[in-house]
Amino acid sequence: MPPAPDAPDTPVAAPPTPPTPPVPLTALLAREELGLRQIAGPDATGTGAVVHWVHTSEMADPYPYLLGGELLLTAGVHVPAADADAHLEAYVTRIVAAGGAALGFGVAPVHDTVPRALADACDRHGLPLLEVPPRTTFSGIARAVWQLMAEARHAELRRVTQSQQGLAAAAARPDPIPALLRQLATRLGGYAALYGPDGTPVQSAGQEPGAGAGAALARLTGVVNPLGDGTRDGTGADTGSGGTEAHSPRPTPASATDTVAGTHLAAYALAGAHGLALGVATRQREPGDHTVTGVAAVLLSLLTAPHQGAAESARSAALVRLLLGADPADVAPLLGADRWTVVHARVRHGDREQEPPTPTALAAALGSTLVDGHVWADDAAHAAHGSHPARDEHAAATGHGTHADDGKDGGRGGDGGPGNGPAPAARAARAPHFVRLLLPADPAPPPPSGWTLGVSAAAGVAGLAAADAQAGRALRRAEAARVAVVRHREGGIAGLVAPAEADAHARELLGPLGGSVPLTETLRTWLSLHGSWDRTAAALSVHRNTVRQRVTRCAALLDADLDDPDVRMELWFALGRTDRSE
Repeated sequence: MPPAPDAPDTPVAAPPTPPTPPVPLTALLAREELGLRQIAGPDATGTGAVVHWVHTSEMADPYPYLLGGELLLTAGVHVPAADADAHLEAYVTRIVAAGGAALGFGVAPVHDTVPRALADACDRHGLPLLEVPPRTTFSGIARAVWQLMAEARHAELRRVTQSQQGLAAAAARPDPIPALLRQLATRLGGYAALYGPDGTPVQSAGQEPGAGAGAALARLTGVVNPLGDGTRDGTGADTGSGGTEAHSPRPTPASATDTVAGTHLAAYALAGAHGLALGVATRQREPGDHTVTGVAAVLLSLLTAPHQGAAESARSAALVRLLLGADPADVAPLLGADRWTVVHARVRHGDREQEPPTPTALAAALGSTLVDGHVWADDAAHAAHGSHPARDEHAAATGHGTHADDGKDGGRGGDGGPGNGPAPAARAARAPHFVRLLLPADPAPPPPSGWTLGVSAAAGVAGLAAADAQAGRALRRAEAARVAVVRHREGGIAGLVAPAEADAHARELLGPLGGSVPLTETLRTWLSLHGSWDRTAAALSVHRNTVRQRVTRCAALLDADLDDPDVRMELWFALGRTDRSE
């Protein structure tokens, strides 16, 4: 085994915080069925020690295989008969250097008791040591940790949901900003303040932090708002009139955190609010605090942002009137263009490890203020109550809707029956988020980095619903083909046939499908991807066996050989006519 590392001359950076929810070590010790007992190291009750995952290893040097935050389990197979004390000292040193959270030592079959030298080494290095009784399996401990993680995640989601509802209700009060700050301070159990460009609180709520923490929070707002009134640099320190550099050359972060005198501090820039920032201070940092405070920052940004210009106000009024049932032809002049293009966009999977792009940045890159960046939330809400007029086709085509193939499969097919996974609302709630934009029908700019786009054909206001469906299908094709953008194409041989005759032929040819949206969309996607089962399954977010079953059902109902290229061409022509009739 390699020797224990010498103490470094410079501080070693702590391992990054794992993405899994922290599980208090005391919660694991409290599970009576496990019978775990801490016999060495700092008391978990006093230190608040947590574990993020479980790893079992009998390697003499586990350092290369640890990520940090693990409860490492071992039966001591690696402990040599000779010179065991030196081995265990180096062993514990390496676990601590790797960021291990605790060590569990299994009693039997290798060792009858936990070696005394191991307990002494854990005491010296501050590593909690747990004794695992013979009746407890390592897999049972891992299962208990995963269960506690799931409970912690559910509790966090409930807290975030309840906090979002409370913040939204506060933002709707007659005094929205003070009410929102009070609600945020209550939810966090701390202090929340709206800071002006000069770094002083404009409004605040909750118990103020100490003088040192309060000054540090004011400086932290200068990190996210370095311009302010022109007197603070990128670190938040005052430069005064004699400062040589009033602006930070580095990119300004959207948020920043710090800890001063045991108080956790965080600052958030408010978009479009002319130098305002949100600052919070809490004695404890709980899971979900960042999400809750981020929601408050968004609401404050909306409440403090400048009013819309005349053009934006006219467009917003037009959209509201459309939602209230106005005739599209009456509101078209307010939108400012005769023909429009609908774009569906989703964050590219390969870029997930980078900072995720935002819908606002996408809208700015495409030159549009008509953006809906919360489609997933609306989908989830409406899926819980049935159908959504603007989403039915998309939901059915992705297998997340409420339609069945034909109502005769007893729920065992691929369309959300009882035997095929979670309820529609649960599936829609976790469906990948996508953004919908409305652009004037000019040549679309190239897709911004990090996004996959589906672009509809140009359409008038009356045809926006069909254009929205086209954009959704184009996005699914782009993701299945792993390309940055797919545009819906019109024209071709279809223009040689009279529209009324073409529509009648399409209705007659596709009539045996009975108007089943899942069957129609599966057939359309399968044909567009040249009969590829895997790419069709990926585009529709269903299993490939579901695709095979639906295509086979289509072939049977249509009494057609789908391997015949002439049949495929005729079906593609007919399906193209359904695009125009939607």
